[in-house]
Amino acid sequence: MTTAPQQTTAEDSPGSPPGGATRKAWTLLFVAAAFEVVFALSSAANEGFTVLVPSIVTVVTGGGGVYLLSLALKTLDVGIGYTVWTGIGAVGSVVFGAVLYGEHITVGKVVCLLAIIGGVLGLHMTTGSEPAESDATESDAAENRAGGNSAAETPSQETGEPQK
Repeated sequence: MTTAPQQTTAEDSPGSPPGGATRKAWTLLFVAAAFEVVFALSSAANEGFTVLVPSIVTVVTGGGGVYLLSLALKTLDVGIGYTVWTGIGAVGSVVFGAVLYGEHITVGKVVCLLAIIGGVLGLHMTTGSEPAESDATESDAAENRAGGNSAAETPSQETGEPQK
């Protein structure tokens, strides 16, 4: 029996996260954010963990949301991942709090929610996939301060002599 060969794309090339891994991370992040919204809403419904079903939902969605977030952050930058997670959680809990619990949405709340959404989108749009050259220089300098070898002290793999 013959199987079709696996197709690879430029997104799946070595040295960069596969496109599928990035899509999976974003999917995990959005599911984690949905868990965060349910966590907040069930926290209000559990009346200080005195009502069984909402208490169980609170524990499961709180732990599940953090777990899924941690999986997403294996691929995504923590700054953007955590911001998206908390942003969706904040906006979702305000909107669904109004729908389910009759909480009032004021003009001030709408302005603040739009600021949150704008901040999340702005972070996403300004986050590059490649670290800036200055970031690499800063991390190299930090490593050297921490006792790492500088390039002048690192032995060459070919000759074993220090590189210049």
